[in-house]
Amino acid sequence: MGINLTAVYVADLIGVLLMGLILLTKSWDLPGRKTEAKILQLLIIFTLLNCAFDTLAFIVDGKQGVLFRVVSFMGNSFLFLYNLIVGTGVLAIIVRHINKKISKIQYRTVLVITIIESVLLVINIFVPVVFSIDENNVYRRGPAYVVYIIAAFYLIMYSICVYIRGRRRDGSLRFFPVWEFLMPMVIGVVIQTFCYGISMQPVCLAVSFSGLVMCLQNEYLYVDKLTGVYNRYELGKIREYYIRRKDDKVAAIMIDMNDFKAINDEYSHNEGDAALVAMAGILTHVVGNDGNVIRFAGDEFVILMKAKSEDIVPVTCKKIRTAMDEYNKTSGKPYRISAAMGGSIFNLDEEADIVGKIDSLMYKDKSEYYKGTRQKKQIVKEQH
Repeated sequence: MGINLTAVYVADLIGVLLMGLILLTKSWDLPGRKTEAKILQLLIIFTLLNCAFDTLAFIVDGKQGVLFRVVSFMGNSFLFLYNLIVGTGVLAIIVRHINKKISKIQYRTVLVITIIESVLLVINIFVPVVFSIDENNVYRRGPAYVVYIIAAFYLIMYSICVYIRGRRRDGSLRFFPVWEFLMPMVIGVVIQTFCYGISMQPVCLAVSFSGLVMCLQNEYLYVDKLTGVYNRYELGKIREYYIRRKDDKVAAIMIDMNDFKAINDEYSHNEGDAALVAMAGILTHVVGNDGNVIRFAGDEFVILMKAKSEDIVPVTCKKIRTAMDEYNKTSGKPYRISAAMGGSIFNLDEEADIVGKIDSLMYKDKSEYYKGTRQKKQIVKEQH
């Protein structure tokens, strides 16, 4: 089958332009989610390089000379290495976005795949098991080529499974349509595998990441830019999601940071912002993928989660207080983070003013906090 080099160059150029535009406009930047943003930035850079190396590999293919042979070998080695990078990178973004953290078993799975594919590329330097460059400097697939295809499909399918499980728990993931940006990726891999000589995978991957960036930017209309948790406009949508799911009982908790104004006044507004980010991180860590954290207003946060047990509210509040204590021990900040909390379990079909109810419950806790603070100050005053 003949190779249309012009078509290859045009397709790869489109990929380079798409990735270059995203990098220049910083569309990969995700406020409040630095780790995801960094992974996405690296994937976009490597995708741009993938398109460039793909063109280079086709240019030198079949050209005589040691230099062309070396360039061809290095270029094709990078293209195989990229398959590993993109598979693990996409999985990392999806898992972190949905589950907030990567589990040990996921780390181990990726590590095993990484070791296998890396070892094969090292072996390929001496024995052409992955690909070969013949005496005419023409590239040929090797028997171990299929390992990279199987690994790529496994990582993609695993990512889809993580998304499906997460979507069932979290209605806010409607802005993160994994299907839409993984489909071009799958199509590119299939075409590249079964239509030898056609270069579609690089540009399809570039299209995929362009779609991912658009999805994430759309989601950020409903995300608090400072803390990375959802904003109050998303609260109603999350509630509607629980109602559609027929989840009769939902736990709702209001959290209001104590002495937040004092942090701003005594230590600067930058420290106030840092305290808000830390509080959001604590709540996100405690709730995990069992519910949603919303920055309601100022230093107030709301948690919505399915009521798996009757004691879920006090248990969750206790976990939050424990997490705040642990943060205060290691933060090195001149102030302590604490919060008043109040919540209950509600039937969404019957209760209209959930926020009003949990706000009242939270203020009872707030009153107890300030009452205790005044008593401590009075004791200190009497001692002096």
